[in-house]
Amino acid sequence: MPSPSLSVRALDALPEVRPGDDLAALVLAANGGRPFLADDCVVVSHKVVSKAEGRLVELAAVEVSPRAADLAVVLDKEPALVQVVLDDTAEIVRARRGVLICRTHHGFVCANAGVDRSNVAEGWAVTLPVDPDASARALRAALPGRPAVVVADSFGRAWRHGQAEVAIGCAGLVAVADERGAVDRHGRELQATVIAVADHVASAADLARRKASGQPAVVVGGLGELVTPDDGPGAAVLVRAASEDLFGAA
Repeated sequence: MPSPSLSVRALDALPEVRPGDDLAALVLAANGGRPFLADDCVVVSHKVVSKAEGRLVELAAVEVSPRAADLAVVLDKEPALVQVVLDDTAEIVRARRGVLICRTHHGFVCANAGVDRSNVAEGWAVTLPVDPDASARALRAALPGRPAVVVADSFGRAWRHGQAEVAIGCAGLVAVADERGAVDRHGRELQATVIAVADHVASAADLARRKASGQPAVVVGGLGELVTPDDGPGAAVLVRAASEDLFGAA
């Protein structure tokens, strides 16, 4: 279990990450070249992972489909950007009031299929990694000390204002802690308590940095046995299947 005291520290700023860059080397340099501890988790913004993996799209080169053009008019969005969103979308969940909520090919339900233009050069967009769990495993394998790794992104939440960081990929971390079957202080059996550990770690990390600080990597320390020797199933276990959706169309 975690220690009584967790630590959260942002690493030094990284240079602008470009396709093909060695992200592990950049993260290690931002940690002063020191190896990470056994109960550390390195939380990295998906954007630097996506950039290193070449998940950048030049909007001027995008061929816009009739569907994207129609949606762009309805939502008052740039047609090329809508096309990029559709290319990463398995299903449109909602498209209204200028908002496009999509289910991605990974199973994530989020605005614009995770496509973003912040902290990207003018005229370009960045998309989510193809396989964020694989990205986390690769980064973990390349970091000295083999800390756990979480790839994080900002998601909005239904019925609540504001965004919060969630884990879209992880390796070496207990992504969910299933406490069902245990008892509370009064001896009552817990029947629905499943803790989204990886999401909590991602959100904790975000409190140690600002979006424009150039610090996409944060170390959350003191996680104890929540950091595992094996990479584990990743953040995929956090994704609720569409068949379990109680709020979509019946």
